[in-house]
Amino acid sequence: MNVNIESLDIAVIVVYLVGIVGLGCWVGLRRRQGRGSGKDYFLAGGSLTWPIIGLALFSTNISTIHLVSLAQEGYVNGLAYGNFEWMAPFTLIVLSLFFAPFYIRSKVATLPDFLEQRYSRACRDWLAILSIFSAIFLHIGFSLYTGAVVLKGMFGIPLFPSIVLTAVLTGLYTIIGGLTAVVVTESIQTVVLLLGAICITAVAYAKVGGWSGLAEAVDPVKLSVLRPAGDSSNLPWYSVLLGYPVIGIWYWCADQTIVQRVLGAKDENHARVGPLFAGFIKVLPVFIFVLPGLICLGLINKGVLPDTLRDSADTYAFMIGHLLPAGLKGIVAAALLAALMSTVSGALNSVATLFSYDLFKRWKPEIEDHKLVVIGRIVTFAAMVTAILWSPLLERFESIFQGINAMISYIAPPITTVFVWGVLWRRGSARAARLTLYIGSALGLCVFLLDFFKIDLSVVLAEAGLAAASRWMLAAGLGGPWKVLFMMSAFYLFCICSVLYAVFTFAWPHAHTEQSLRLVWSSPLEPLRGAAWPGLGNYRLLAALLAATMIALYVAFR
Repeated sequence: MNVNIESLDIAVIVVYLVGIVGLGCWVGLRRRQGRGSGKDYFLAGGSLTWPIIGLALFSTNISTIHLVSLAQEGYVNGLAYGNFEWMAPFTLIVLSLFFAPFYIRSKVATLPDFLEQRYSRACRDWLAILSIFSAIFLHIGFSLYTGAVVLKGMFGIPLFPSIVLTAVLTGLYTIIGGLTAVVVTESIQTVVLLLGAICITAVAYAKVGGWSGLAEAVDPVKLSVLRPAGDSSNLPWYSVLLGYPVIGIWYWCADQTIVQRVLGAKDENHARVGPLFAGFIKVLPVFIFVLPGLICLGLINKGVLPDTLRDSADTYAFMIGHLLPAGLKGIVAAALLAALMSTVSGALNSVATLFSYDLFKRWKPEIEDHKLVVIGRIVTFAAMVTAILWSPLLERFESIFQGINAMISYIAPPITTVFVWGVLWRRGSARAARLTLYIGSALGLCVFLLDFFKIDLSVVLAEAGLAAASRWMLAAGLGGPWKVLFMMSAFYLFCICSVLYAVFTFAWPHAHTEQSLRLVWSSPLEPLRGAAWPGLGNYRLLAALLAATMIALYVAFR
């Protein structure tokens, strides 16, 4: 559906685009006039403070996938998919307490670099390749495609030109300015994003008659976050409890695209408090991204909005067109662009950093910093082109949000395994980590193929001559197309990877170096003993307050 965009809305969007691209380029050029080191370009010179880190973490995480797909999920499944937002603060606490201190102390530029210091060079290479793959095909590809779908719905712009336009504009200031330009623009984009999302939520909430009006207009189960087994959302409470920590720790603690903001922190306390600040902001998405979709359903049920929404993917555009006056439509459209550009710029910068430090510098270790920056800019451009070509292929997914999380569920388990046990278990060995990454990634690929193509594994086993295994699967009720919930697949894969890690560790014990010994906690309580700011800035107090807040919200919306 096309939204009636007036001249005032167009003016707001143009001012936003010119302003944000101009700001990013100006910050980058200003940096080049000062320091021009590789650390300055890739890690903002280690100058980022906790507010910038927190805002940038949130902005990079929130993309058009969230604005569009969470509204869609809210319309179809109610608040169930809000779990992906409210479980995130718990993993941000894990980042703040257990991982951020080691990242700052080891002075790494990338997370693969951290794996080399803890394990071996082979682990670094494998994670670098996986991280580049996930940044291009998950973060950038899905974001560009979803943004293009929205722009097509709002302005009638064809899909591919939309993808190219947004990629070029975002790539321009990312190539020029590096991480400094990325985080500065992300901070502005977070404000624009929140402002636009709050506008549409407030208008819709008022029209539905507040919470009581919404409760009368929709099925009561849609107001619950925790769902029972067999619920139509395919997201029962136990899959969230068991599966989300696996994908969440990878995403928030071990994914270069996200964690790069923490690597650029001014010091350890800023690296700890920034993620906690982001955790508090993550309370909002359920109310400003998921809830609007549910309110839209309530408004249609009440007859306030016409029953003309034929495709749930158009929920957000439908609300913009029917609820907002001129000017506010432009602000919300700018918010959609902000979400898209912040995610894409962050991912492009992380790809450049990974390739430059983890792959190219290995081939030419003597390369000068300014030449490394040039390589980073070339790689940013190449990643942008690759994502542009890949994005249109995502039309094959029925639900973009569920599609991206399913892919994460198959990528994350081996990486989460080697990071978690690497910092908690002193005996964890380099060979165990390497083999776990290899085998776990292969298993994840197999499960992805079974799920994507809905393959009947019992038939595959029978055709492979494993009749006994095929009969066992049929007897256990596991015959037919693959039907394991993707969150449970993540949990099962993590358990398998953990067993492999332990077995390989006992078979090939680890020979620690002085460096690797410093990257393992001696006890689970040791992360709480580091130096902290006084008062409300104390990361221990903030972590406890954030955990209590999230538990209270789950109790209220259970």
